[in-house]
Amino acid sequence: MSFRDKFTSLFKSRTGLFFALAGAVYLFWFFLYDLYIKPHTLLDEKIISNIVYFSSNILSWFSHETYSSTDDLNMQMIGIDGAHPVWIGGPCDGVSVMAIFIIFIACFPANHTSKLWYIPAGVLIIHFLNILRVCALASISYYAPDYLAFNHTYTFTILIYGCIFGLWMFWVNKFAHR
Repeated sequence: MSFRDKFTSLFKSRTGLFFALAGAVYLFWFFLYDLYIKPHTLLDEKIISNIVYFSSNILSWFSHETYSSTDDLNMQMIGIDGAHPVWIGGPCDGVSVMAIFIIFIACFPANHTSKLWYIPAGVLIIHFLNILRVCALASISYYAPDYLAFNHTYTFTILIYGCIFGLWMFWVNKFAHR
């Protein structure tokens, strides 16, 4: 079988259709987000403000005095008194990760009723994990600032993407059409 035949047969399969549809929807999302949503709405800023608000509340439960700034809507911060703050910008708000999660679930063949509750539940889980990530990073900045860059770049990236992969695997194993 030639490469061309294999390539053609891939798009006749369910897997190929999934990847083609998910790729097309992702491209649509990418351009919609970059050209309209990001420059013309306050979506990122509102999500970052929400992260700062809930992170501050969670840290106060552990007897930490916090400070935050939402003056610059493009880059907001939260910190524990006596430590450098954690800056939260657009790439850190989780919108792109939530979009990839939504696209995967929406394009995967399964019962649409299940998608109606699983997508919002997954987005809330991702958002909550991001809030916990910011709390942990603020704590690391306070207790062990030398480890902040490593944990931001590697540890939490692996943990967050691992959790999203786990949500996908749960979806595929419990709800996907066989």
